[in-house]
Amino acid sequence: MTDATNSSSHRTVLTQAPQESEDRTVRRRGRPKLGVISREVTLLPRHWEWLAAQPGGASVALRKLVESARLSNTDRDSRRKAQERAYHFMLALGGDLPGYEEATRALFADDAEALKTHIAGWPNDVRTHALKLATDA
Repeated sequence: MTDATNSSSHRTVLTQAPQESEDRTVRRRGRPKLGVISREVTLLPRHWEWLAAQPGGASVALRKLVESARLSNTDRDSRRKAQERAYHFMLALGGDLPGYEEATRALFADDAEALKTHIAGWPNDVRTHALKLATDA
């Protein structure tokens, strides 16, 4: 056999050999096709006992609990997000303005009148935008 034939047969063998990465499929826990992600949860033993007793098992019970809480807390969550947006804006543009700390306390206490009072001396555009962010819920 010549060197040319030998190297040609090696190329054929290499191109015909299955690639290891193609043959191996990584098997992940959960249902990735549905978008389910497996993560660790730490609970007390009584919580695990309760979850184990639920129809469908712990995963189904947890998904139902999370979905129920997510749907029932939409108003509270949107209010909290509005407060956070207003807070970050107020910190960036009003952090050195008079009444900032009192305004921040009023913001998180949901006291719109006190908030208006404490930012009354702020520049008009800053005051207007802070109030808009605080009331967008």
